[in-house]
Amino acid sequence: MADDLKGKVVLITGSSTGIGAAAAVAFGQHGARVAVHYNSSKGPAQDVFDAVRASGAEAILLQGDVMQSGQCRQLVDDTVQAFGRLDVLINNAGALVKRVPIEEVTDELFDSVLHLNARSAMMCTAAAVAVMRRQGQGGSIINLTSVAARHGGGTGASLYAGSKGFISTITRGLAKELAKDHIRVNAVAPGVITTPFHERFSTPQMLEGFKATIPMNRLGTAQECAGAFLYLASEQMSGYVTGQIIEVNGGQYMP
Repeated sequence: MADDLKGKVVLITGSSTGIGAAAAVAFGQHGARVAVHYNSSKGPAQDVFDAVRASGAEAILLQGDVMQSGQCRQLVDDTVQAFGRLDVLINNAGALVKRVPIEEVTDELFDSVLHLNARSAMMCTAAAVAVMRRQGQGGSIINLTSVAARHGGGTGASLYAGSKGFISTITRGLAKELAKDHIRVNAVAPGVITTPFHERFSTPQMLEGFKATIPMNRLGTAQECAGAFLYLASEQMSGYVTGQIIEVNGGQYMP
């Protein structure tokens, strides 16, 4: 792994559990300074913070509801106040919220899913871009999309899939917009990963059905996603990569 991650300041939203937590620990192991964010999962977030610190890296613990745009800006401001700069933003926060058929989608559910998965990423990015432009040294923004953005998602997840489709598309648009500022924008698209996400939203029967569609014949782990974030954050490794979506899905979908 490239050594240019050492000392970089990385803010990872929703990094108390799952993929975000694994990414936070991995960045700490590579010497980055990590802002660990959570909304309600304080205990797990503290564990992640402790793990990052145990690796010898600097870390801070931030609480905030990314469904509130003002708190998105505050997270960026708090990171800069603690570390003096921001080099990498990972828009990881998100959730399926609830599996429902189309006839049961309410205005409230629509707003909840889109604000959590799509608007939060936009607002965090807007705040981060302002900082990165002032610094004048570019940066890396990495969004979390999903294989659902490619195939439409599982039963009752079309709204979630649509929100991730937004993330995939806006990743490409922002990559074009921000290239002049030397800010690279990419995304990671996990497949079916064994995290609290699926523990909450998918039955064992559903997971077995998903596994049957995966050529590697197994579900992935959060740790197996972390390398994609490290790669995209590193200028040495991916300095000419922008507007791309890295699929981490065991071959389930091959675009």
